[in-house]
Amino acid sequence: MRITLLLAAFLAGFMNLAVAAQADKPASNMGILADKVRADKKLIVANNMQLTDAEAKKFWPVYEAYQADLGKLNEKIAAMILAYAKDYNSDSLTDEKAKKLINEAIAIDEADAKLKRTYLPKVTKVLPMKKAARYFQIESKIRAIIRYELAGEIPLVP
Repeated sequence: MRITLLLAAFLAGFMNLAVAAQADKPASNMGILADKVRADKKLIVANNMQLTDAEAKKFWPVYEAYQADLGKLNEKIAAMILAYAKDYNSDSLTDEKAKKLINEAIAIDEADAKLKRTYLPKVTKVLPMKKAARYFQIESKIRAIIRYELAGEIPLVP
């Protein structure tokens, strides 16, 4: 049960497409959770960035674009975790499926690094280098906490 809640929180923070797809439906619990996690994350970033008004005006649109792109990566992570959970729970994980999961995990890590490289010039265009470094450090810490929590709940391959 706890892995489901962690995965939900993980997805909620970054599942822009799913929430957008439900825009014409009444707010679901997952949509409410998504909004809360996004707001909490943004508040953490805001409280730790010490942005001037001029910096904030330029930074937040870049932040939102980065979060949207991170959301796409997180959807891939979630799909990978759900595929593993399905195979784990049904005791149907084969060597071939395990290899596919490993390759997907590596591809996601590479895409994450590429995304950071893509956004570094965008962030440094609107913020001084030290504040840009602080922002990427905050992002890294938040993602590390989420990954740590997920790792603690995802059982090892049998």
